[in-house]
Amino acid sequence: MTLGPRALKTGISVTLALYICYFFGLEPAVFAAIAAVFSMQPSIYRTWRQMLDQLMTNTFGAIIALLAVKFLDQTPLTIGVVLIFVILISLKLKMEGNIISLTIVTVLAIMTAPGNEDWLYALNRFTIMMIGIFTAFLINALLFPPKFKQIYYQKVQEAFQTLSLLLRTAISDELTEKTFKENWAMLIKSREKLEEQYKIFDEEREKMAKINPLNVREIVVFKQMLKTIKQGEAVLEVIDEHYFQSKTNDEENQLFDQFLEHLIKCHEYYLLKYEGKVKIEDSDTISINEEELKLFFEKLLNNYKEDPDNKMRIISVGVSVFEYAFQLQRFNKLLDSYLKKTIL
Repeated sequence: MTLGPRALKTGISVTLALYICYFFGLEPAVFAAIAAVFSMQPSIYRTWRQMLDQLMTNTFGAIIALLAVKFLDQTPLTIGVVLIFVILISLKLKMEGNIISLTIVTVLAIMTAPGNEDWLYALNRFTIMMIGIFTAFLINALLFPPKFKQIYYQKVQEAFQTLSLLLRTAISDELTEKTFKENWAMLIKSREKLEEQYKIFDEEREKMAKINPLNVREIVVFKQMLKTIKQGEAVLEVIDEHYFQSKTNDEENQLFDQFLEHLIKCHEYYLLKYEGKVKIEDSDTISINEEELKLFFEKLLNNYKEDPDNKMRIISVGVSVFEYAFQLQRFNKLLDSYLKKTIL
């Protein structure tokens, strides 16, 4: 069990928010702590964007709550109706779930305290909430800034390790059904996390380029890393759906098994090349050339011509494998271009 930077920053931002409230005599300080927890995001840009969104939604939430306290009874029914109204407006503004939750906390903080219907009371509660939000942004920006490249590549490696196991055993069908399903679920989960991380990464490049400059060529390489993982997953899906219904023979099994093994080795080699663990001048020793692809498809087509009725599905598998090889070729070219520019 490890303590991640985000958990550590959340704890520090809560502590700082509480101290600020105590210093200025703002009560109850617990609302600042709640706001700090809700506002901590995985990137600086998302924390900044959320701070602006929170400022807007908390402002109208506080105003609506104060008007409700002034002109309506403070009954549970009234509070519920006001909350529904605030949620509808937040959804109309396309706010995220945690922003809506924090706005609800602001409304409840104002409406559930009897005898405090003036503007100063509402301003007090609003200020406390904003202290928590701003503290979270400040801590996220200054303390342990997110290391996007390291996090992203770590997730690439996690996804590849699972993909490698599944593709290497897909044709031979060596894994038990339970193990196969567990690893496939792990691959899907890893790929989804990778897509989310790339989205964060791309947002940071686009919105925070001046504060946190990122290498555009490297981002293109990262995008291609994601494409190769997704295409590898697509190969697994096609094999599962079509391959074992194609009445394959030993020759075809060996053809696919060996070619997929070669592609996985290339995939692994390209990742090692990105890490700088292999010599760039020796990169041609493990690669995907056009002759190999041509020979692979020729063998498939010859088998199809001999038995077209039973070999239609296997062509679909071959096309998917070919696309995986193509994405790996593109990954290698983009990687070579990036590494040459980096060395120069």
